[in-house]
Amino acid sequence: MTHQTDIAILGAGPGGYVAALRATQLDARVTLVEEDAVGGVCLNRGCIPTKALLRSAQVYRLVQEADTFGLHIEGSVTPDWNAIQSRKQTIVRRLVRGVDVLLRKAGVQVIQGRGRFVGPRSIEVSAPTGTEHIEAQNVIIATGSRPARLPLPGMDLPGVIDSTQCLSLEEVPSRLLIVGGGVVGVEFASIYGALGSDVTIVEMLDRLLPQMDTDLASGLARTLHQRGIHSHLSSRVTQVDLIEGALKAAVITPEGAASIDADQILVAVGRRPNVEDLGLEAIGVRVEKSGIPVDAQMQTNVPGVYAIGDVTGHLLLAHVAMEGGKVAAENALGHTARLNLSAVPACAYTDPEVASVGLTEAQARDAGHTLQIGRFPLNANGKALTYGEAHGFVKIVSDTRFGEVLGMHILAPHASDLIHEGALAMTLEATLDELIATIHGHPALGEAVHEAAMAARGEALHLPRRGAS
Repeated sequence: MTHQTDIAILGAGPGGYVAALRATQLDARVTLVEEDAVGGVCLNRGCIPTKALLRSAQVYRLVQEADTFGLHIEGSVTPDWNAIQSRKQTIVRRLVRGVDVLLRKAGVQVIQGRGRFVGPRSIEVSAPTGTEHIEAQNVIIATGSRPARLPLPGMDLPGVIDSTQCLSLEEVPSRLLIVGGGVVGVEFASIYGALGSDVTIVEMLDRLLPQMDTDLASGLARTLHQRGIHSHLSSRVTQVDLIEGALKAAVITPEGAASIDADQILVAVGRRPNVEDLGLEAIGVRVEKSGIPVDAQMQTNVPGVYAIGDVTGHLLLAHVAMEGGKVAAENALGHTARLNLSAVPACAYTDPEVASVGLTEAQARDAGHTLQIGRFPLNANGKALTYGEAHGFVKIVSDTRFGEVLGMHILAPHASDLIHEGALAMTLEATLDELIATIHGHPALGEAVHEAAMAARGEALHLPRRGAS
């Protein structure tokens, strides 16, 4: 069967399905091809299921600390791993059904199967019902990414797993080694550490979360250490062996060679774009090691062929894929749109959360800015104290000349919600003056943003004056 359509989209992850919905708003005929479930990695095997597990782990920690809130729980409270997994799957299924409904109500034609180019605007789909053909005016590639593997001895041993497998382990491992201290690594460390695993992180660079501000990295590292999670920084795994039923990782650390025993080893060292077997070479789409290069309109080097999200290899974030999907759909249909990446929040959903937008302090200095830095600790925030969540801070990086907000960095409960004040400030090219002039509710965690802006001016009201007795 041959389908004629205005836009064909390969992949129904957050970028693909949003592109489809936006295109239908612009009255386009849309065909969406997906070989698995709609929602992609983010909804089915990434963003959502990890956050469900993280919430269960956080609630378990809070119950263990109930005495600090004046609550006495009789008897022991233990995590039920099967029930935690069931809750996770219930949430995922509900959201997948929701996306299905949105696509159906919008009139998007969804074809189950794997698509590949057989011409610049022609796609062949291997579907359960047979081969189908799509002829499209424009095509959007949204095939996402997959976990990267390390080319080391022992990486194929049972128990050496990736992030997808780590979501659905049969039981909480007694000992978990995590290779990689980026966002994925620290999130799983938070989950399994809270649920009882002895967790060790090995990170090749000199700090956790190496892409984020150094103060965030060091603040999170302190909290994880206090909760019993071990970290080896500036270290690397060289091989893994299976000895008497246990995994043993050889590690080179600054102090010398070490050996770490584990029941499971999570490899969390990044992701690779899904560009194979798409027929890209047949139509001349340029592919680099990092992914498919695109311009600000999300177009590849082949006119009428767009690429969005992880497959482009740039900023592997679901919200960037969604925005890219809207931009690609609009440009494909004759509108003018550009992807603006100047104020993109990045979040790690640890306990507490970490969130960042804009330039780090080091990046701002390297760019030649003369800086005003404002910091405000949560232990001086009333809402944080009442919630028993006083670990963390808000940090604002601003330029001295006009007070322009260059970056905001937060370690706090709900940091992923608080960071949008910084993203909006940067989008509007706001200064410290606008943040200071904005009345913030009391008591609220957001007051820490207000106070951090005042601290950059040396005017924080709820911090002791420097030099005062």
